[in-house]
Amino acid sequence: MSTRDLDAAGIHDPELRASYELCRQLNASYGRTYYLATLLLPRAKRPFVHALYGFARYADEIVDDLDAPLDTAARAARLEDLRRSFLADLAAGDSPDPVRRAVVDTAGRWNIPTEHFEAFLHSMAMDLTVTDYATYEDLYEYVYGSASVIGLQVLPVLEPTSPDAAQYAVDLGVAFQLVNFVRDVGEDLDRGRVYLPADELARFGVDREVLSRREATPQVRRAVAFQVQRVRELADRSRAGVALLAPSSRPCIDAARELYCGIADEVERAGYDVFSRRATVPKRRRIARFVRAWTAARLHS
Repeated sequence: MSTRDLDAAGIHDPELRASYELCRQLNASYGRTYYLATLLLPRAKRPFVHALYGFARYADEIVDDLDAPLDTAARAARLEDLRRSFLADLAAGDSPDPVRRAVVDTAGRWNIPTEHFEAFLHSMAMDLTVTDYATYEDLYEYVYGSASVIGLQVLPVLEPTSPDAAQYAVDLGVAFQLVNFVRDVGEDLDRGRVYLPADELARFGVDREVLSRREATPQVRRAVAFQVQRVRELADRSRAGVALLAPSSRPCIDAARELYCGIADEVERAGYDVFSRRATVPKRRRIARFVRAWTAARLHS
């Protein structure tokens, strides 16, 4: 992380600076779009967003790292240990852990409610035992904790001008997570999970067994198209929330919304075939959108 970012954020303690840098590396390693968007924020805000996204990746790896030789019970024990330790750290206002230290500092500086972290860790635990969801309402419990609360964690850093911004942050978090589910149907099957609601799949004659064949049949394509449309509706609805943020925060969130939800457009361009290749926004589009957002961000720097 640029020392200028840490200086601008008022982070001077050497151990704390090292912790924020570690979180930045986690964010950069696992989230190209999110990381790129974070660079559109003022320097004084970047370290805090890196800390929150870095922690999310840190916890997620306990659950989803396929290379780690751990069974479900071992992963559950590690996640529970993280939960207990982290909540104790939040209560104490500090942490001995090199990753958690920066997150606790961020939570304290920005008065981020502990309940948002509890909801996130609850959803991470769900991933260890829940392998499918009967309805969208059932899925929403997981999505709220795994994605929307991260938006709520970040929201104070973005300095909203209205409490109404919270609901838009929730909507955008749901859109981001649903994009993941649509794009990663095959990858999730490898982990033994299906996130697309069973009752909605059934409308199109699709179930878990059909998905496990990994064939983009007309029925599967229609089921995926239904979810893509939901992503677009949520993304469009969340657009109004961007105007409720501090002007210096808007280019970052608008670019992240457009680029990440743009994955849904790529799924459509592939004919809703989510098995042949992993949908990504072309590099030229990412660069062009980033340049436009960077120009807008400089106006408020």
